[in-house]
Amino acid sequence: MAQERELVFDVHEEAEGGYSAVSVGEGIVTQGDTWEELREMVQDATKAYFFDSEAPSTIRLHLVRDEVLAVA
Repeated sequence: MAQERELVFDVHEEAEGGYSAVSVGEGIVTQGDTWEELREMVQDATKAYFFDSEAPSTIRLHLVRDEVLAVA
């Protein structure tokens, strides 16, 4: 029985707009101007990266958000 594998991408909002995504544990990097475009780009990049091997069964997009608050 094949084990299900999940590929995780750390996603960052870019200061100039859009998103960038870097896979954890694999050499996949991509970007998109909108969240919908990023989702498509991540799927396309993953398919291309695993073109000759078994691709993961799921992809998780982990949005990393840094927020700095002033302490009064």
